[in-house]
Amino acid sequence: MKSLFDTVSYSCSKVVTRTYSTSFSLATKMLYKSIRSDIYNIYGFVRFADEIVDSFHEYDKEDLFNKFSEDLEHALKHKISLNPILNSFQYTFHKYNIDKELVDAFMKSMRLDLHKSAYLTEDEYKNYIYGSADVVGLMCLKVFVKGDHDRYNELKDTAMALGSAFQKVNFLRDLQADFDGLERSYFPNVNLSNLDENSKKQIIDDIENDFEKGLSGIKKLPIEAKFGVFMAYRYYTQLLKKLKKTPALQIKNARIRVSNPKKIELLMRSYVKYQLNLM
Repeated sequence: MKSLFDTVSYSCSKVVTRTYSTSFSLATKMLYKSIRSDIYNIYGFVRFADEIVDSFHEYDKEDLFNKFSEDLEHALKHKISLNPILNSFQYTFHKYNIDKELVDAFMKSMRLDLHKSAYLTEDEYKNYIYGSADVVGLMCLKVFVKGDHDRYNELKDTAMALGSAFQKVNFLRDLQADFDGLERSYFPNVNLSNLDENSKKQIIDDIENDFEKGLSGIKKLPIEAKFGVFMAYRYYTQLLKKLKKTPALQIKNARIRVSNPKKIELLMRSYVKYQLNLM
């Protein structure tokens, strides 16, 4: 019975989410149960693609990525995969009629990470972020609005802004790992070997603008999704506050985090704001 295999597949995506990201997992738990599994399914897919290009250094990453890409295409076409992560993703993909262009754009950005180490222009930077983050926000938005085309179009730009903000915070937080470990530089026109306060301020100002636009969209989300997305927003804005207070050179030499107790505190405070409609 495929239904039993599907159940196993959804469980695998849930385990991937909980294992790889405590913050995203915590936010996803705040979504209504009716959409929670589908967000796990999307996260599992994007997490595995990202792991191939970022983590499997002792293996032929390009070969692994090509195989993953082939299996993805097969899963989307035939609505089944023996890879449980892809099997669960294809279910959500078809259930909400997710645009194939979003999936293709994501895979294109992930493939760039196999060879491209620097993004020298604003266009290169924006195109990478669109594929690596904005489209993931749009996939999730499809789930949040339950495929409602009009509501999707209304919230599309704000969902992309929020995805961009999340990704840019990740870039700033992971400067050390990306630059020293993976020899990647995402921010154009920034000397990461000697990051200064002015460059850091420009990056943070840009992220804050994205967050402001993203928050306007969160307020219009369906009730099933609103608090979970607001929780993710609160976590990332708190992380940005820490980065803002951290000297530029220290950001380059250490990975800034939000502690688990602080995450719980944010959850409680966010819930109060949400209940009192103070978002």
